[in-house]
Amino acid sequence: MSVTLGQAVPHFTAEATSATQVDLAALKGHKLVIYFYPKDSTPGCTTEGQDFRDLYPAFQQANTVILGVSRDGMRSHENFKAKHAFPFELISDKDEQLCRLFDVIRLKKMYGKEHWGVERSTFLIDEQGVLQQEWRKVKVPGHAQAVLEAVQASTSPTH
Repeated sequence: MSVTLGQAVPHFTAEATSATQVDLAALKGHKLVIYFYPKDSTPGCTTEGQDFRDLYPAFQQANTVILGVSRDGMRSHENFKAKHAFPFELISDKDEQLCRLFDVIRLKKMYGKEHWGVERSTFLIDEQGVLQQEWRKVKVPGHAQAVLEAVQASTSPTH
């Protein structure tokens, strides 16, 4: 079973950096941006994380939690997060539970060899836990800004 636009995201819990346990139910009342990336400390993944980091205050103003997800282990995540001062948590998805839920595992080609890897993807979940938007086959330049604009557009002005 994988997520579908306009439908509630199935409940999940996951181990994250800072010795935290992410529980989807506990995030109700906040928007959630969950972005999947292939590997810690690689150029594109570093730039993507830095872009989300740099826009983090604007995401916070829009009542939005950001979570990064890859199959890397917790030690790698903690180092990656600390080195780049990411103000959000990174989820270690070694067993690919979330990657499969969000259907981001794809057969990729690198240097002529095929392997299964994470397709860079981002998902926007609303305050009720419903998947509102998805970006697949993400190109990093400008992506975090586009996600922020989508989040801000989904924020109804308070009167």
